[in-house]
Amino acid sequence: MSLEHTTPHRRPSDVSTAATVLVIDDEIRSLEALRRVLNDEFEVLCAKDAQEAEEFLEGDMVHVILCDQRMPGQSGVEFLKRVRDLWPDPVRMIISGYSDSEEIIAGVNEAGIYQYITKPWHPEKLVETVQGAVQLFRLQKETETASVDVKLAPNRVKQVISEKRGAARQLYDFDRIVHAPSSPMHGVIDLARRASDYDISVMITGESGTGKELLARAIHYHSARANKVFVVENCGALPDELLESELFGCKKGAFTGAYQDRIGLFEVANGGTIFLDEIGETSPAFQVKLLRVLQESEIRPLGAQRVRKVDVRIVAATNRDLGAEVEAGRFRRDLYYRLAAFPIHMPALRDRPMDIPLIAERILTEVKTAFNRDIVGFSTKILDDMKQYSWPGNVREMQNEIQRMVVLADSNRLEFLSLSGRVRQPPDPFNAALKMNGTSTLKDKVEALEKAVIAESLERYNGNISKVAGSLGLSRVGLRSKLARYELRKDIDGYEENPEE
Repeated sequence: MSLEHTTPHRRPSDVSTAATVLVIDDEIRSLEALRRVLNDEFEVLCAKDAQEAEEFLEGDMVHVILCDQRMPGQSGVEFLKRVRDLWPDPVRMIISGYSDSEEIIAGVNEAGIYQYITKPWHPEKLVETVQGAVQLFRLQKETETASVDVKLAPNRVKQVISEKRGAARQLYDFDRIVHAPSSPMHGVIDLARRASDYDISVMITGESGTGKELLARAIHYHSARANKVFVVENCGALPDELLESELFGCKKGAFTGAYQDRIGLFEVANGGTIFLDEIGETSPAFQVKLLRVLQESEIRPLGAQRVRKVDVRIVAATNRDLGAEVEAGRFRRDLYYRLAAFPIHMPALRDRPMDIPLIAERILTEVKTAFNRDIVGFSTKILDDMKQYSWPGNVREMQNEIQRMVVLADSNRLEFLSLSGRVRQPPDPFNAALKMNGTSTLKDKVEALEKAVIAESLERYNGNISKVAGSLGLSRVGLRSKLARYELRKDIDGYEENPEE
């Protein structure tokens, strides 16, 4: 398979649309694995060495660089230091199977590394990290433009900022969190609304992909801090040294590789909200330092002589059972009670099946727009199968499934067979017929079975009369008679009789 970069047909995310990622790795198999994972979301350029990578940088607009640390000739950090001097715009990331702290810190400071990704990496986490890097690239560009605008038209810039904040409030409104009236999410949203009115720490628990960050943003944008900054840090993505520097900041010369002052996210978020995702992944040593920040409302950047007061609201999230982690001695009890002053649990998608059709329709609307496809919608059978599936990956998995279905659709209808095998529920018309009430005659059960078989065939062949009749050994006239008899045209959503060929 060629490693030349390819351009996907359409992409669903505004974050990744038109974003170009340059991947550099001298191991072809690793390079191919990275390309395969990222290619669904980004335009991927693949380079086997620094020279080939520089050729891409000279001719292409690159948003993110993902470079292996151990390469022949020079390290990834050395290469990215050169990139920082010559092409400072792309967001730079290192991927490595080694965890030398000094090497990592040097990379962050000397080469301006945004993220250090350790092997083995998880595909979904890698995609999320690159999406975050793309967002950072675009934010930097917006900031550069805003800096010029501030000098030229400060009043206009204030207006734009105000408009963007208003748009953010609408985008992360609680009412936009899709749920049915009978959904357990109704209680979750009610709790979150109440929490947003008070300056209290919130702990959001739940499986990955349930929308914990979305809820955290809604809490922020409905709080008194809505006009201030909302920042996010994934606590499971960095070792302690880097996490401390990232959150609390550092002074130039504080440690090996600290070549410049660094402002921590707590200072950036002063007056606003900081979202600490995967807080359960932090070490006991780091938990002690975080506890002091919460107790004293102050930080001390690494190498600094004085502490700095900060006014930050914390919303934390975890997919772990922190209560059990506390009892096992892996998470500090005092920190747990500080963070979990107001706990909120996000239910898994399998625990809210009444929400699945609504969420699926919302996702389909977004995907249709992003992919420029005119899709009618889901049939009853597809929605029934989606409701019966357990969705271990929650909403994120559903989004991927719907994107796949839209890509596979040959017409403006989503076909039953385009559902993944793990989601598609095999029809069982025989058992359905047997479950009829006790007064049903043998004729009733046979007719119920015949109706179920015809309905399944209609779904399978997307309403094509000729194909359905052929698969069942019926003439088209005979099939039409049975369709009228069983009123299947009323039961099968969205189907119209196809013209005969």
